[in-house]
Amino acid sequence: MANLKATFEAAVVASKQLPEKPDNMTLLKIYSLYKQATEGDVEGKRPGFTDMVGRAKYDAWAAVKGTSADDAMQQYVDLIESLK
Repeated sequence: MANLKATFEAAVVASKQLPEKPDNMTLLKIYSLYKQATEGDVEGKRPGFTDMVGRAKYDAWAAVKGTSADDAMQQYVDLIESLK
């Protein structure tokens, strides 16, 4: 577990230094896996129609609901590695 957490934290740092900015769908996937790994399942109400960005983020996070923190961390690491 400690090794995965360290690898995850290194991937978080690496995500800010990618050679090029990922497309929006990939950014949402990165966001959702990070939130799932660090906070667990999404909570609260879905943002309204006027908050398009908030709504997209909420939907992306809700799509990974039920994923364990360890699985989300591993998926995050794998995704960042694929973008390098």
